[in-house]
Amino acid sequence: MRQGIHPAYGPVVFRDRAADYAFLTRSTMTSEKTVEWEDGNTYLVVDVEISNVSHPFYTGTARVLDTAGRVERFERRYGKKG
Repeated sequence: MRQGIHPAYGPVVFRDRAADYAFLTRSTMTSEKTVEWEDGNTYLVVDVEISNVSHPFYTGTARVLDTAGRVERFERRYGKKG
């Protein structure tokens, strides 16, 4: 890799405000805010709106649409004539 063209890659805490959940990972994201982590070190913190803890797909609260009913209703309204 060429030197001096890549952003700094280091430990960052991502905090999901909706679920009150945080996880430590490595990223190029930057922030003005810091937080003291469980290991006693201080890391940059990035607040996110949604994560795997609060996303409906992962939590099992996703709604399933009745696609068959929609297709039948469309065919009744605009379907084959004759």
